[in-house]
Amino acid sequence: MESTRQSKISRLLQKDLSEIFQMESRNLFQGKMISVTRVRISPDLGLARVYLSIFPSDQAEAVLKEVKIQTKNMRRLLGNRVGKQLRVVPALTFFVDDSLDYIANIDSLLKK
Repeated sequence: MESTRQSKISRLLQKDLSEIFQMESRNLFQGKMISVTRVRISPDLGLARVYLSIFPSDQAEAVLKEVKIQTKNMRRLLGNRVGKQLRVVPALTFFVDDSLDYIANIDSLLKK
């Protein structure tokens, strides 16, 4: 169970990372639409697991590889935004959130 502080920091990181991806996706990710669906923060606030929804989903693994290459740059940009609110900017690990694909698959199976 997350503490109140963890949930507040998760929401802060989600909001700021969403804005960073919105600004940087045109330059770094060839215009792919990337949205941050969820952020989970460790109890010591040192590690953040960031779940991304990537459109088009057929290129999700390639885009995730590009995002992982840019992790250091993303953390620096995030540090510029939240540096006054957090003592330590957490290390970022990125994962693909495939829940929307799962929902679409279940929906198509139910329609048959």
